[in-house]
Amino acid sequence: MSLAPLLNAGPATKLHAFAALAALGLGALQLAAPKGTLPHRTIGWVWVALMVAVAASSFWIHDLRVWGPWSPIHLLSIFTLAMLPLAIVHARRHRVDRHRNAMIAIFTGALVVAGLFTLLPAASCTRWCSGTESAKSKRRRSAFGSRQSLTVSL
Repeated sequence: MSLAPLLNAGPATKLHAFAALAALGLGALQLAAPKGTLPHRTIGWVWVALMVAVAASSFWIHDLRVWGPWSPIHLLSIFTLAMLPLAIVHARRHRVDRHRNAMIAIFTGALVVAGLFTLLPAASCTRWCSGTESAKSKRRRSAFGSRQSLTVSL
């Protein structure tokens, strides 16, 4: 198991993976920590920014293609980008139950469930970590923003 393939991936993939891991950790912390405090709100805004980065960067990742360049994972990104502002509105209007439900739905769907899909045998993350990435994927990655192509173009 090696992180080298991820570190050599394109910028969108790196941003997506590292923001998702950070959001997963902060989200778990948020669920366990006291609510309504200044740290909860501060960490919450950081978490929202990370989730926007995760969802937005997914639109530049096309390893799984179901409908043209898109996949069901992209539907989760749309769900996330639609639900985040709604969850914030609920918090600002002191609708705590709705805010909590929206944030738990985003955390569960967009991070936990989507994260579990990356562990499937055909998923990019599993192929990278096991060292079984296909030659076609390696060529595509090197053509679209790997560290090697970035250093050559600079």
